[in-house]
Amino acid sequence: MRTIPAREIKRRGIGAVDEALREGPVHVIRNDEPAYVILTGVQYEELMADRHEAYLAHVRESLEDMKHGRFRVTTAQELIDEFGLED
Repeated sequence: MRTIPAREIKRRGIGAVDEALREGPVHVIRNDEPAYVILTGVQYEELMADRHEAYLAHVRESLEDMKHGRFRVTTAQELIDEFGLED
């Protein structure tokens, strides 16, 4: 992913971001740390579509597990005990 310092955006304006976006999403670096990610509208829509598809795939997989009995009914306390989460 391409990076650009925030001070470069301040100095050159949005044109600096436009140039960097041609290569894909851009991390904006502020105080030597990645602070923001800038995407084009198209990149954002693709990201959201991919996220939605992943969610649907997860739901489909869960429904298949239920259909084939690949689940168990338990209580929170049983899980706490099973994983040794209480001292």
